[in-house]
Amino acid sequence: MTSLTSTSRRVWQLAWPTIISNLLFATVGFMHIKIVSGLGNSAVAAVTSGHRIFFLIQAVLMGVSVATTAMVARSWGAQRIAEAELVTWTSLALGMAVAATLSLPTLLFPETVAGLFGLDAETTHQAAQFVFWLGLFNVFTAINMVLSTALRATGDVITPLWFLLLSSTFNVSFGYMLAHGVAGLPALGVSGVGLGGGFAGAMVSCLFAYIWWRGKFKLQALKRLTLDRPTLRQLVTIGAPSVLEQGIIQVAFIAFFSIVGQYGTAAYASYGIGISLVSFSIVVGFGFSIAAATLVGQQLGAGEPEMARAAGWRGMRMAVAAMTMFSIFLASYANELAVFMIDDPETQHLTVIFIYLIALAQPVMAVEITLSGALRGAGDTRYPLVATLCGIIFGRLIPALIILALDLSITWLFAVMLLDYVIKSAMILRRYRSGKWLTLRIMPNSS
Repeated sequence: MTSLTSTSRRVWQLAWPTIISNLLFATVGFMHIKIVSGLGNSAVAAVTSGHRIFFLIQAVLMGVSVATTAMVARSWGAQRIAEAELVTWTSLALGMAVAATLSLPTLLFPETVAGLFGLDAETTHQAAQFVFWLGLFNVFTAINMVLSTALRATGDVITPLWFLLLSSTFNVSFGYMLAHGVAGLPALGVSGVGLGGGFAGAMVSCLFAYIWWRGKFKLQALKRLTLDRPTLRQLVTIGAPSVLEQGIIQVAFIAFFSIVGQYGTAAYASYGIGISLVSFSIVVGFGFSIAAATLVGQQLGAGEPEMARAAGWRGMRMAVAAMTMFSIFLASYANELAVFMIDDPETQHLTVIFIYLIALAQPVMAVEITLSGALRGAGDTRYPLVATLCGIIFGRLIPALIILALDLSITWLFAVMLLDYVIKSAMILRRYRSGKWLTLRIMPNSS
């Protein structure tokens, strides 16, 4: 029986590169806002809105990634390498098809998509330009996401980290250059951030796929035109609840953003800035979540259910500790961070309030994030969907609409997020303790 110490070590070995990868991803979003912050609240609001549309598309792709993690990790843990490669090949095709389909509205009707947030005409126009350029490169995002997910599920967390580091560096650099017209380039403002960042990510994704195609990773490319239908069906079966869950989350966020937008551009911009700042803490939790999902899947594939259960608990405890410390840092420097991000005093004040409130929720969020990941690693993707629905409907949207109807201050609107996370974490914790997820079978030929 593996000791608690070795379980913690294995969780950390898988988590730290993923945490750094997620921090790099969060840094890109943070820097996008910082790059345009000098252009005013309207530009910040436009980038914030564009990110929300991009995250909606990414969220659906995350559903494919969840299924990929569960199936590749289980196959890899059972030493069925060819099966893991088949899952990866099928996932890549599915992810690219989904990304191409979801990109169509942003390419054909960007103004309509941006108009969902109910912002003023100028902000909506800038947001439309931003989502158009991001949508143009979504297929490349899918390639990067699926390949990174599959490699992490085998335990290779270093390779995806290097490619994300390269992508993040180019993304921010190209985005800045095109936004402000550096080195003789045109100053495109918000559009430049989307075009430069999207193009940079596409270049790195092509390099990633090329190296994989050449057989340089331990997970090989099958190099065949046909897809395995049973594997495709299993991916859809496992991934569909997560796709629905992530889609609901992002649609709910868009709806919540629209409610926040009723309080004015300053409130909207402060919420976007606050989300970008607190995302650094949240992605730490996601690092432990991915580690827990990988270990749970591998241990179940190896026939070690108790070790799978222990891996989830250990990931949760480590995430709670890490996110609590991070939230203390955010709260301690809330004023300085707000001032750094934007010059507008009203937006700074509201950003500080948001940071204080969301910092309180971090330990609770850590429980929900990591144990949801552990459940998904076992193939239990339906219960997290139910918990998400309950949290969003009863903890966020209904209270937010009541607050708006009563004309209460924006502080109350920010505070309803706490109830959302409390509901979700309580339900996920109960499910994990029940142990019902330990007996799920997720592969047609699993024993």
